[in-house]
Amino acid sequence: MKVLVTGAAGFIGSHLSKKLLTNGITVIGIDNLNDYYDVNLKKSRLSLIEDKNFYFEKTNLEDRESINAIFEKYMPDAVVNLAAQAGVRYSLENPHAYIESNIVGFTNILEACRHNKVGQLIYASSSSVYGANTNLPFSVHDNVDHPISLYAATKKANELMAHTYSHLYGLPTTGLRFFTVYGPWGRPDMALFLFTKAIINGEPIKVFNNGNMMRDFTYVDDIVESIFRLIQRKPEPNLEWSGKKPDPGTSYAPYKVYNIGNNNPVTLMEFINAIEEKLGIEAKKEFLPLQAGDVPETYADVEDLYRDINFKPQTDIKDGISNFIDWYREYYGV
Repeated sequence: MKVLVTGAAGFIGSHLSKKLLTNGITVIGIDNLNDYYDVNLKKSRLSLIEDKNFYFEKTNLEDRESINAIFEKYMPDAVVNLAAQAGVRYSLENPHAYIESNIVGFTNILEACRHNKVGQLIYASSSSVYGANTNLPFSVHDNVDHPISLYAATKKANELMAHTYSHLYGLPTTGLRFFTVYGPWGRPDMALFLFTKAIINGEPIKVFNNGNMMRDFTYVDDIVESIFRLIQRKPEPNLEWSGKKPDPGTSYAPYKVYNIGNNNPVTLMEFINAIEEKLGIEAKKEFLPLQAGDVPETYADVEDLYRDINFKPQTDIKDGISNFIDWYREYYGV
């Protein structure tokens, strides 16, 4: 089996590529190695997944000709699209980057899948799509028509675009709403990385919404295991779907959306305490109001995921944070 992974030098993409290769699956990795964060970290991730069955192509999703050529060259059986311009706060500063990567780039992936008879497309969505919804836990069967950041809007758009291709061309598509992924080799712009670095350096950490936040932190290995199982399970049309009472999470077409979260939200202060405990250092805290585009609480209903693949994320937050900090200390020689 050949699986094409976009964002292969990224946090989740590198972990997934390694998992696939370990299980005898050929991986075609795509990444543009952009400088949104430390390029050397991306290159280090790639060095971990060097393998005779790993083929790497450096390109942008927005480069239609390049994407088409890669698909025609390798003819993948399945595609996992993880490449995207990430980050809620950055979308306030640089909105065009999100349209180019997350909309134009995703269109190129859909078209390449369509024209090259790809058997299945799995793509990253985000818990951010729940936006102004306060019905907890968040369910894929809830309406998500009120995003509160452009990043979230592009992810919602990806789900709509995928459904269109499932309807028009019978392309099986599976959207994955990730809930605050963390773990070794994580992104430097995310809370765990920022907090760990600041605390070690004796700098204050920014605690938004005065600490009154809850997040369904999800360990990267649990994310990867979920994707691995879903690659082996194409979405089937929901024969009971009705246009009179449309279910947002399924369809009459081969289309499905899943939450991938720990189903166990923790407060931001609990999260910070676990970091302090592992480091043996008390953080200097700067309490700030809620940032534009942020939601105060996330909580994933993962009933559909568990039913369909007999697995749900379960790594304890203290274990996950401990693993990250061990990696951080080793990687940066702290």
